[in-house]
Amino acid sequence: MQTPLNASASSAGALLSNATFEIPPFQREYSWGTDEVTDFWTDLSNNIDSDSYFLGLIILTDSPDRKSVVDGQQRLITLTLLANAIYHEASKRGREALADRIQADFIRAIDYDSDETAPRVKLSDLRDDGTLQAILDTGIAPQIKEKDSVSARMAESYDYLLKRLKEDLAQDPFKRLGKWTKFLTDRLYFAVFVHPDSSSAYQVYEVINTRGKELTTADLLKNYVLSQTPPNHRADRYEEWQLMQRRFVDEGTNNFVQFIRHAVTVDAGHVLPKDLFGFLAGRLSFTGKNPPTVPDLMALLSRRLPIYLQMIDPSLDGPAQPDALKVFSALNSLGVIAVRPLLLAIADVPNAQEGMEYVLRLVVRRIVVGNLGTGNVERRFGEAARKIADTNDWTSVVNDLRDLNPSRDDFARQLKTRSFNKSVLAFMRRSVVEDSMTPERYGTLHFIWTRQADNWSEMSEEDGVYWSATIGNTFLAELERRPIAIDSWEDFKARLLPYAIEDEWSDILEEVDQWDAEAVDEIGEALADAAATIWFD
Repeated sequence: MQTPLNASASSAGALLSNATFEIPPFQREYSWGTDEVTDFWTDLSNNIDSDSYFLGLIILTDSPDRKSVVDGQQRLITLTLLANAIYHEASKRGREALADRIQADFIRAIDYDSDETAPRVKLSDLRDDGTLQAILDTGIAPQIKEKDSVSARMAESYDYLLKRLKEDLAQDPFKRLGKWTKFLTDRLYFAVFVHPDSSSAYQVYEVINTRGKELTTADLLKNYVLSQTPPNHRADRYEEWQLMQRRFVDEGTNNFVQFIRHAVTVDAGHVLPKDLFGFLAGRLSFTGKNPPTVPDLMALLSRRLPIYLQMIDPSLDGPAQPDALKVFSALNSLGVIAVRPLLLAIADVPNAQEGMEYVLRLVVRRIVVGNLGTGNVERRFGEAARKIADTNDWTSVVNDLRDLNPSRDDFARQLKTRSFNKSVLAFMRRSVVEDSMTPERYGTLHFIWTRQADNWSEMSEEDGVYWSATIGNTFLAELERRPIAIDSWEDFKARLLPYAIEDEWSDILEEVDQWDAEAVDEIGEALADAAATIWFD
């Protein structure tokens, strides 16, 4: 039977001076930004004259070396940064004894046998720990290139705390430094729970952080993966996980989780975002679907990561061939993500390029006559991806998805009359102009008639509203911005038509006498028929 949690109240000085701490790899990274650090500073500075101030709960697991911080790392790291600012300001202002006290209690532990020192707080990630230790050593936050990284957030937090501390010290530095040191050491309190079993830290972390406090899917997945990894391999597994997650820094954590879900979908079938952690951790079961083991999960993520990153950014180096990159770029132009599991599955089978072009055709046809936004369509794509992986043949799903394919006539009719957003219209117009399913992102889409064209006598307001966002009312130009005050068809032909991109239908437009509903209808029908030839014939 496990010993129950041992709870006690402890001043911040007593807590930190009697132990050293590590932020274990399963913990979420330091995430406090300006708002949280501002609240932290405001709370402490407003209560500096109080007899005591409660900073909150901190949960630790006992160990012979460093104590692991299961909950409370955001406050502990931020407190360490503040203590470090006080230490360096005290050193600069000649308060050496006070500086030594702050350093010994909050920043560095001393081995009295060897006289060596070690940081009181250490992070698992080597790069982020290097940033923290650099701040503690120098009192200066380094410049970090990755703006939304853990290191950047720590550097920004330290700069903010140092700035506010200097403002606070301005009137009476000697007295205020003493007051801050006494407050942090003796009057600032934590409620400390020490869990006796370090091996169950992963479970404690999950329980604490999923009851009344949001924990991201990425945090839960990392915790699960590390909990299922033998202790002697956890450091390597943690670094492997971090290297993958860092590849999504620019896109955000949600895109990393989305990659995991898409990669798993290929082998297991469609899994809803809300069910991903439960499915992988064995908390949820679905008929006919088996989650991969942790080693298998890491292997499939490692194998599929390079091409998935190219799906996000086709300019990256990787295994995809140039024609496949064009398909990725086309789908990105349309803002389509739901088919990525299909593309991952097709990439592994014969005639992959033909299969990817089939997916692109299906997507464009579906966008024109319907939509891709329903959960049922995404589910069907996910199950199709699994079937491709099982059969090693992408053509096995053509019949399964046949009902999503419209007829050529329906495609042309809908493209002529439906209103679309600018990204879809730009893609379709470029496709026609370049006679290609994978057009270059060249030229800026302009609407010919706009609501701002007050003097456009040929087009009634009612007709204009109906036809304005249809393909017949579009035009691709080299100019990014529309010239001011194009109020008539003659203005358009004189001031924007000359800037048509290469192969735009300039000659046809030049022959139009007036731009009214009939002209838009006629041009739209011709464009829709040309598009149908590309996407069907």
